[in-house]
Amino acid sequence: MAEEKPQEPPRKKRNPSGPAGAPAWMVTYSDLVTLLLTFFVLLLSMANMDPVRFNAASSSIKDAFGMATESASVQFAIPILPSSPKTQFSPIQMQTTEKIYEKIKSQIDSLRLKNNVGVIKKDDDSIILRINDSVLFSPGQAVISKKSYPILRDIAGIILPLPMDLRIEGHTDDIPMQGSQYGNWDLSVARSVSVLGYFTHSDLLPLDRMAAIGYGAGRPIVANKDEASRSLNRRVDFVLKLQSNRSQINLPLSNSTMPL
Repeated sequence: MAEEKPQEPPRKKRNPSGPAGAPAWMVTYSDLVTLLLTFFVLLLSMANMDPVRFNAASSSIKDAFGMATESASVQFAIPILPSSPKTQFSPIQMQTTEKIYEKIKSQIDSLRLKNNVGVIKKDDDSIILRINDSVLFSPGQAVISKKSYPILRDIAGIILPLPMDLRIEGHTDDIPMQGSQYGNWDLSVARSVSVLGYFTHSDLLPLDRMAAIGYGAGRPIVANKDEASRSLNRRVDFVLKLQSNRSQINLPLSNSTMPL
């Protein structure tokens, strides 16, 4: 009789679906999404949003989803900028102009130009070198006389090292020109341009520091009563002006606002 083998106890079947609940990776993924959401909310809280654009975008989205409602009033404010301060002259620049004026007078004396070149301190940032037209030009002409070249070279040498820009002004008297191709205003312009051209073509002064203008008989220094007074008004002025002549005042923006 054959021996019977002992029967093994039945094995429990494994549940292939795993334990109840979400898988382990889902917890990590949820934490990551929560951290990203927190990060973007933080960025949004620090952003400076334009309330007008935000309200317009919000209304557009609501209209697209059929949720159009009466637009709510947006409360925001427009900053009021302070008015620009009044221009003030710097005391340091006043002292600088005074020193330059004294230096120019000394150079004019040392170069023996006092009889031909006058020096006038116009205001706190301007100095004028004044030359009578007879020193530079023939009557009714705009071509510089060759005898005046040394004077112009000396003037350019005085101006070149100074921290100042140059405006060359031509002036005439009130008598209309006779037998000349120029009117008074045309003559004053042509003379100032001739001097500027001489400085430029002779490489005496850089062009970006100079300007030329003519006033004709419009700016006399004395009334045109007789030939002596008219002779004074026929002139070329070399107006020197400090390149940086205004003090800049930086004021903080006002915190005051004006609500819409």
